Amino acid sequence: MKASEGFQAAVAEGAVAQRRGPRPTLALVTPALPAAHNGNGQTAGRWARLLAADYRVQIMTAWTGQPADLMVALHARRSAASIRAWTAVGARRPLVVVLTGTDLYRDLQTPGAPADEVMASLRAADALVALNTLAPARLPEPLRVRTHIVLQSCSERRPRPRPQGHLRVLAVGHLRDEKDPRTVFAAMRRLAHRPDIRLDHLGDDLDPTLGEEARALAAAQPNYRWLGALLPSAVRTRMAAAHVLVHPSRMEGGAHAVIEAVRSGMAVLASRIDGNVGLLGEDYPGYVEPGDADGFARALQQLRDEPAMLTDWTRRAQALVPRFEPAQERQSLRTLLASLC
Repeated sequence: MKASEGFQAAVAEGAVAQRRGPRPTLALVTPALPAAHNGNGQTAGRWARLLAADYRVQIMTAWTGQPADLMVALHARRSAASIRAWTAVGARRPLVVVLTGTDLYRDLQTPGAPADEVMASLRAADALVALNTLAPARLPEPLRVRTHIVLQSCSERRPRPRPQGHLRVLAVGHLRDEKDPRTVFAAMRRLAHRPDIRLDHLGDDLDPTLGEEARALAAAQPNYRWLGALLPSAVRTRMAAAHVLVHPSRMEGGAHAVIEAVRSGMAVLASRIDGNVGLLGEDYPGYVEPGDADGFARALQQLRDEPAMLTDWTRRAQALVPRFEPAQERQSLRTLLASLC
């Protein structure tokens, strides 16, 4: 599109918005604000940007009665108080609840208060959003018809020159049990004899014990480095220069690190869980069973020793790039919210 055409399109969209009248106000409730640089915070910030032309988006950690025309609540359980407050107000206004990995794969499967609180939030919603294609199967049948798939997105990064003398591997995720960093640790201990396989582990030590284990491994083994928390832009820069992402999570709603890796030209080696398979597809070859450190270590050795395998995985990941386009995510959100308003 030429610059003049882009300007004309923007003017036209602005004119249409003026004819529609004032934008509705959207209360976007999230357990973490964008400055937190975690999954919920990134999602909230990105959705606010994607929907800014259509809604006046107000990001908040709790809804306490602020005027709004509709609510989108990230995390069925952690936003449950805001959901209850919203539905208690007399005038009926649309409510969308976004299911996270812990909602689907932990709390909903835990009898008693956790499952009850999640189910109360889901029943209150006019629509549900899942972030991977396999997620609806985890819900009771009556809720599936109200569930919409919205695949997350990010900008595309052109790959940088990658080293030839070693396999450069990244693991991206804060050190906490759900991300299963101990499988990364164990896999790298099995690769201590392979200086040509080097892994950088990115993420804050939310669990201090895991942080100590990462430090000890880094001190003992030169081909493992724990770099701590980096800004998102720095993570993307490192992704563009690495060969493969290792993502051994136990549970994911839809891992943004996997999406960023695909959009940065990387291959992905991931645990076979819904939150990964529901992004990459059943026919993607790069899966290992959760917790299988031997399997992750073997796969990394194969990727290093068999260049054709790395080329194939990278090619297959690149075929998924259009799936995670921001324009696609924006259109999915706009269509859903317009149907409710």
